[in-house]
This record gives sequence, C-alpha cells and structure tokens, in this order.
Amino acid sequence: MNINELIAIVKNKLETKIVIQDLKIEDKSFLHKNHKSHQEGKFHLKLTIKSDELVKLNKIVSTKRVYGILDIELKKHIHSIQILFN
Repeated sequence: MNINELIAIVKNKLETKIVIQDLKIEDKSFLHKNHKSHQEGKFHLKLTIKSDELVKLNKIVSTKRVYGILDIELKKHIHSIQILFN
C-alpha cells in the first residue's frame, strides 16, 4: 500500500463513521526515516479533525473512537499517528 491509498482509506473510514466538518491528513513519515524503529511500508500520519460530534466527547474517548475505526490500518500500515481535534 502506498501513502495515497492509505490516506484515501483513512479519510473514507473516518467520514463514513463520524460527522466531520473538516479533515486534514498529513504524511509525516519523512520525519522518522532515520529512526531506529522505522519500518518500510509503515507510515506516520497527522490527523487534524474538526467535528462537532467528537468535540462533545472528552479527548480520550474521541481518540479511542478514531483508533477503533482505524484498527486494521493501525495494525498493518500506520506506525505512528498524531490526532488533533478542533
């Protein structure tokens, strides 16, 4: 899987399961290329999510919700994920 395919899957899954007003997905893999734990084919993503639905929940519950939706991708294709809620 390449980064563009992963971003499309993440976007589709999140927008299908959560009411989102704005979603920004950034590939931050380049920041981790020289790290000892870097794995080829695993990506580092930064998500910025604006969602009236998630903002009503506390940050831990919102984060768990996103992790649950992206469970397969987190296990197979995402090494690191940063989630910001607006």
